[in-house]
Amino acid sequence: MKLIWSALLYTGLALGANAVAASELQQRIEALKADGFKALAVHSEPKPLPEAELSGPDGTVTLGDYRGKIVVLNFWAVWCAPCREEMPTLSALQEEFGGDDFAVIALATGPNAEPAVDKFFREIGVDNLDVLRDPRAGLGRATGVMGLPVTLILDRDGAELARLVGPADWHSGAARAIVADLVGAGG
Repeated sequence: MKLIWSALLYTGLALGANAVAASELQQRIEALKADGFKALAVHSEPKPLPEAELSGPDGTVTLGDYRGKIVVLNFWAVWCAPCREEMPTLSALQEEFGGDDFAVIALATGPNAEPAVDKFFREIGVDNLDVLRDPRAGLGRATGVMGLPVTLILDRDGAELARLVGPADWHSGAARAIVADLVGAGG
């Protein structure tokens, strides 16, 4: 009986510690929001995302392939004018922070043909992002993406920490401060 009570106590303490850590993370991000990032919705607890098979240049990819990294996941489409303006700022964010701890994923959601996606990136001069496609928009629907662009910030376990609906300057001081905090603090 003691063993059961001990297990329950330690489980409760661990869950409480995770809630405190999530709350502290939320407070840190909230404190860094400024200018165009005031609309960033920071969740009180990370929200798990459903598994989805996405199309990459070399075959099927899942978000699980990015576990261990902080990820900025941008839902966009070739026809989206604000996406065209926003994408270079995502590229600059990737240029500054990309590596073992961080990645920007540009996820073309809906019927975006591969040649059109390639043309889009050639025209805007961006070549350093992981570009994936979700032709049936399954992940977007499952995560409640209703318009474009929408950008999610994912923790190292692939859970959604925050969401921004609409275009933003992802290389602004606020965006860079948030990413630097998440990458530096182990997010």
